[in-house]
Formats: sequence, C-alpha cells, structure tokens
Amino acid sequence: EEVERIASEVELEVYENFEVEVPGRFIGEKVMEALKVLDQVAFVRFASVYREFKDVNDFVEELQPILQQQRRH
Repeated sequence: EEVERIASEVELEVYENFEVEVPGRFIGEKVMEALKVLDQVAFVRFASVYREFKDVNDFVEELQPILQQQRRH
C-alpha cells in the first residue's frame, strides 16, 4: 500500500510539473525522498543503484545524515 501511495504521489508531481518530457533525475530524487521516510534500508538500496555508488565511501556519505538524525532522536 505504501509503495502504491509513493508511486501515485510521484506520478501526480510529474503531471503537475511536466507536460511532455520528464527528467529521470526528477523521478529518482522523488523516489529517494519518499523511501528515506518510509524505509531507510530500501532508501540505501535504491540510492546505491540510482547514484551508482562506486565504493564504501559513497555509502558512508549517503548514510551520514541518516545516522546523525537517529543520534538526535
């Protein structure tokens, strides 16, 4: 249900912001934003493919904000 909701929200934003051609980056960033809130593991998995992480440092850079946010809560 949550995945369907995310897909519907992204689709709505696409229709609201674009008439013909939609940059893939727009869709990818919207999906990442939604996954970051919904499921952090799914977010990291998606980000690793979408952003084409090349090594562990790329993962660490992406995880730092999440880890810092968890420490504050």
